[in-house]
Amino acid sequence: MKKFLLIVLALALLPVAALVIITPMDSQKQYIFGLLSIGILFLMGLSKNRTVSVIMVVMSVLMSTRYMYFRTTQTLHFNSEIEAILGIGLFMAEVYVWIMLLLSYLQTTFPLKRTIVPLPDDTSLWPTVDVYIPTYNESLDVVRDTVLAAQCIDYPRDKVKIYILDDGKRREFAAFATDVGVGYITRNDNSHAKAGNLNHAMKITQGELICVFDCDHVATRIFLQATVGAFLQDPKLALIQTPHYFYSPDPFERNLSVGRNIPNEGMLFYGPIQQGNDNWNATFFCGSCAVIRRSALEEIGGFAVETVTEDAHTALKMQRRGWNSAFLDIPLAAGLATERLVLHVIQRTRWARGMTQIFRMDNPLFGRGLTLQQRLCYLSAMLYYQFALPRIAFVTAPLAYLLFNLNIIHSSASLIFAYALPHLFLAIYVNSRLNGRYRYSFWGEIYDLVLAFHIALPTAVTMLFPKRGKFNVTDKGALLDVGYFDFRVVRPHLIVAILLAAGVVAGIVRACAHDYFGVDPWVIALNVGWGIYCLIFLLGAIAVARETRQVRKTIRIDVEIPVLLHYASGIVSRTTTQDLSMGGCRIAAPDDRHLKDEIEEVELLLQSEAITIPVQTVTADENTIRLMFEEMPLARRRELVRVVLARADAWVNPPKPQDNPFRSLLTILRSVFELFWLSWTQRRKNRRLAEQENRAA
Repeated sequence: MKKFLLIVLALALLPVAALVIITPMDSQKQYIFGLLSIGILFLMGLSKNRTVSVIMVVMSVLMSTRYMYFRTTQTLHFNSEIEAILGIGLFMAEVYVWIMLLLSYLQTTFPLKRTIVPLPDDTSLWPTVDVYIPTYNESLDVVRDTVLAAQCIDYPRDKVKIYILDDGKRREFAAFATDVGVGYITRNDNSHAKAGNLNHAMKITQGELICVFDCDHVATRIFLQATVGAFLQDPKLALIQTPHYFYSPDPFERNLSVGRNIPNEGMLFYGPIQQGNDNWNATFFCGSCAVIRRSALEEIGGFAVETVTEDAHTALKMQRRGWNSAFLDIPLAAGLATERLVLHVIQRTRWARGMTQIFRMDNPLFGRGLTLQQRLCYLSAMLYYQFALPRIAFVTAPLAYLLFNLNIIHSSASLIFAYALPHLFLAIYVNSRLNGRYRYSFWGEIYDLVLAFHIALPTAVTMLFPKRGKFNVTDKGALLDVGYFDFRVVRPHLIVAILLAAGVVAGIVRACAHDYFGVDPWVIALNVGWGIYCLIFLLGAIAVARETRQVRKTIRIDVEIPVLLHYASGIVSRTTTQDLSMGGCRIAAPDDRHLKDEIEEVELLLQSEAITIPVQTVTADENTIRLMFEEMPLARRRELVRVVLARADAWVNPPKPQDNPFRSLLTILRSVFELFWLSWTQRRKNRRLAEQENRAA
């Protein structure tokens, strides 16, 4: 009955919505209407009620659709062919953004916050599980702790089997598997890359459920107990996906000083988007940190091999067959983020190609088996990776007027401002309200611009020739001894930034002498403001290319664990760790004994056990001691993994503060300022060093 009443109410309000969208206004009336809408939005924003959020989403949709109606009916008149080409290109980019806005609201307005389904007390009812850890060219240093963490998972030993799927066919991996007591599977060829590797293992193993971890993803002890219960509750559940959590910083977090204070790039997807997908039974399989029902995989012929994103395509195939999917928003495993910006670009290019392949070869809009909501969720994911050309269109569009005096929007500056600003303001404000703890305002511009110039051609080629290209593995675990600026990655960004800067200067000159040039100063102001806006984000993207040193082989995690320090003299002191890694730890100095007595061992005290590890002192002062762990046997290393990486709460962190769009914009401006400041100081330093060398010579 409630659903029926909502449908009736929506139909009754359709004429009102149509009036809001199509009623024409001059600039003065539109300014008043826009300001009233913004004022109402601010008042509604004082309430945290979910229903109020839905109303605000409706307001944003109406204002954005009104802007698009204005663009369609009043601005598409051109004086020349080149203006028509550029103007229609910009308009199509705006249509794309409008469609993506509507699809994003569908995904994020109604998130499903799923909880853990407990397993029955009788362990004989628990299903058997095969844990797959596929690897190809990664080092044993990366894979070792993933395997040891999998062995720490709390699940009956007779019901879980762990397998290393080695497509690299390496002897040291086979020997390691034997030493730790896990299965080792390889094959004669590498056909279909990761998907082929997984499918080959399916033919050899028999577990009712299959758990997949990328070779750098270490699981917490409760991974299976938190995920397997859902399969017993729902016999049609094919997949449960958990977030990809990264305990090492990605290029944005590491290369920007403000990076650690903002949600990382993946949090929006592994938060509101996947929760929204889950609400519509459209959760995507993401290739790792997931559990899948074997019978569902066998029904579709195994993991999908037709595209380079075998994960999302596999989920799509299962959902077409009527299987259910779920997303549990609890970080139960953690891995390594891409270490350098160029690797980040390569990885995202593969994702873009893969989603484009699905769009061309198995488009979810067509065919049987999916609900309308599922089709739209997949459409959102596939269309997202077509952002490159629209982004490029937006950042280069001001140049048409500033450098070439071409009018690609046929309207007065006042009218454009009156329609565009409320549309943009409402969209930013509402998205900040819905997703503000997972993605800060304007940072999506930085993330997309970093990639736009690199994925534009691959996505275009894949759209035309979907079977081209091959699977590429993302390198993990590398170190960077010396920081540098990666000009190769941001060369196109630098070119466009220089052109925009030139255009802004030219526009300011024309504005100051508008009587001489015979131009409307408000039109110049619009394009100059637009150019400065784009330039800020371009420079923010360029700043990410300032690669900082990465010399730690193991990532340190902030955790306080009681420890006993065993000195060479036989004395024992009690203190706590300040951070901990698989290679060492930093501890609070209990007194000054460490300054005169050597520490030989550190004993980590847990609730039910203690681990003693031989150590060497790296550095020490009156307050802290840095210790490096010495080589240890695999059994002891497994215990250390259990303490450091596999704790049940290892990756559960407090949420980020709620987004403030103005503060978020200031952090981007700070990143841009630091780019110039650090570049200037580095040049001064290099100049001084050169002068010293010349004097010495």
